[in-house]
Amino acid sequence: MAPGSQSTQSGQSTQRTRSTQRSRRPQRLAGNAAVMLACAVTAAMSTAPSAVSARATQEFRSRVDLVNVGVTVTDRKGTLATDLTADDFEIFEDGKKQAIQYFASGEQSESAPPMHLGLMLDVSGSMDEDIGFTRTAAVKFLNTLTDAVDITVVDFDTEVRLARYSQNEFARLVERIRRTKVAGMTALYDAIGLYLDGASGQDGRKIMLIYTDGGDTRSAIPLHELMDLLKASDVTVYPIGALEHQLSSVRSQQRMVLQGMADATGGQAFFPTDVKQLDDVYEKVVAQIRAQYTLGYLSTNDKMDGHWRKVEVRTSRKDLRTRARKGYYAVKRP
Repeated sequence: MAPGSQSTQSGQSTQRTRSTQRSRRPQRLAGNAAVMLACAVTAAMSTAPSAVSARATQEFRSRVDLVNVGVTVTDRKGTLATDLTADDFEIFEDGKKQAIQYFASGEQSESAPPMHLGLMLDVSGSMDEDIGFTRTAAVKFLNTLTDAVDITVVDFDTEVRLARYSQNEFARLVERIRRTKVAGMTALYDAIGLYLDGASGQDGRKIMLIYTDGGDTRSAIPLHELMDLLKASDVTVYPIGALEHQLSSVRSQQRMVLQGMADATGGQAFFPTDVKQLDDVYEKVVAQIRAQYTLGYLSTNDKMDGHWRKVEVRTSRKDLRTRARKGYYAVKRP
C-alpha cells in the first residue's frame, strides 16, 4: 500500500469497551438529537494528512458552515454515473431549493475532501467457519483504497475494540485483522456507536463498511438511538449482511435493520448468499466510493433550533437516480 501520512501511535493502542455494562453515556453531536451513546468516548486520534489531502482539508474546512452531502448517482440499470458536474444537481431542504456552493467528484482526488474509512468486523462465535476468508477479503478491500487518509478498524464480539491506522501503518493493520479471534456474542450497535463517536471529530468524507453475519445480541445502546446517531452523522454506511445461516423470520428482520442503516446515510446494503461472494461485493463498494460526489450548500434556514431538516438531491437528467442521506439536525443555540 502506498505510504501516505506520517506514522502515529494510534494503531498501536486499542480502545476497548465491554457491552455488559452501561458506562457513562455522553450526549453526542448528532446535531442535538436527544440521543446518548452507550459506549466509552473515543480518545482523540489524529493523523497528519498528505500534501494533497491537506489542501482538500483546508478547502473543506473553509466551508464549515456548509451542509455537506455525499451523493451516489446511477441509471435505471444501476450503472454508476461519474461524469456529472455541479450544474447537473439540485438540492432541496424542507422543499426549498438551495444554492450549491461546493462540489467535488470522487474521481477527482485533488478536489475531493479527504476520505476517512471505517471497517466494522464481526468476530463473534458464529463467524468461526468463515473467518479465514473474511479476513483475507477485508485486507484486499482495504488495500484497494490507498487514497483514504486513515483507516479505523472496529472488531466486535461481546466486547468492542477500536484502533485507527495511517496509510503507512498498513502492515500493522493487516496484522491486527489476521490476529482476530472469534468468540462471544454480537455487540454490533455498540461497535457502530463507538466508531461514530470518533468520526464526529473528523473533517471530510467518512465511509463505514459493516460486515456481520447476524443481528445484535449484546449491545447496551438500543437500535432507535443508534439510528438517530446515524441520521445525524455525515457517514455513508455500506452494510454487508451474510445472513443465510439465519432462520427466515430472523433473517428478514436483520435485513431490514441493515438496509435501514444504508438508506438513512445514502449507502447501499449487500446480502451475499455465500462468503465467497465477498470479493465481488467489496469491488462494488469500492466503485461506489470512487464515484461518490460531495455537494455543499449554505442553508437558507438560519434558525439554530436543533430540528431535523429533510434534504433531497435531484439531477436534471431524468434517466438518473440519486442516493444520499435523508437530512440532518440543525445546530442548536446553546
